[in-house]
Amino acid sequence: MSGALKDAIRVERPAKTLRELALDKVREAIVNGYFRPGDRLVERDLCAQLGVSRTVVREVLRHLESEGLVANLPNKGPIVAQLDIDEAKQIYEIRGALEGMAARLCAERRSPEIVAALEESLAGIRNSYRDNDMSAVLTNTSSFYHTLFTMVDRNVAWGVVNLLTVRINHLRSMTIKTERRGIEGPLQMSKIVDAIRLGDGEGAYRAAMDHVAAASAIAEAVLSAKKPAD
Repeated sequence: MSGALKDAIRVERPAKTLRELALDKVREAIVNGYFRPGDRLVERDLCAQLGVSRTVVREVLRHLESEGLVANLPNKGPIVAQLDIDEAKQIYEIRGALEGMAARLCAERRSPEIVAALEESLAGIRNSYRDNDMSAVLTNTSSFYHTLFTMVDRNVAWGVVNLLTVRINHLRSMTIKTERRGIEGPLQMSKIVDAIRLGDGEGAYRAAMDHVAAASAIAEAVLSAKKPAD
């Protein structure tokens, strides 16, 4: 059999497995609010909605439970996890410490390439807000922070942030929709970039901390409003 014929009949492996595709869809549905905190996740319904087997759905739900997006309650089954105020505070504390460090290091590096990459992501965030494309806001925001960490070789810290990315994005998906966040958020991030451009490590650190503190306050207010009365 010729090489050309072998290539013609070769079965190409898809970039993602069916399980991975289903996981992406359910995670996105939770982060974007299609499934809301407290909603039951019924296996039969998910099978029909996703067009996959119950085995795949169970694997997806177990994975999302490990990420903290799904909770498995006795006598009720899997639900979208309720966001906890104390947990949110801890996430923002970790964000502040790591992002402040990364911003300071970026400023000390005095690299035009870092500034250019951050400005590109920031422009994407502004354009996405203008187009009311919240999914793109999240994507460009993740790109901004990926640059902040990886271009100063803080890959371990970025790995820690990645472990929290899903929960962070769940919080971001709420805070970015609040009034004036589309103006104030990019403005706060531009102060980080300005300080980095000037080589002002302390200024970059403070700007990053201020941005995280503002997001934390918004998230706390949103979660408090959603918390049922005792």
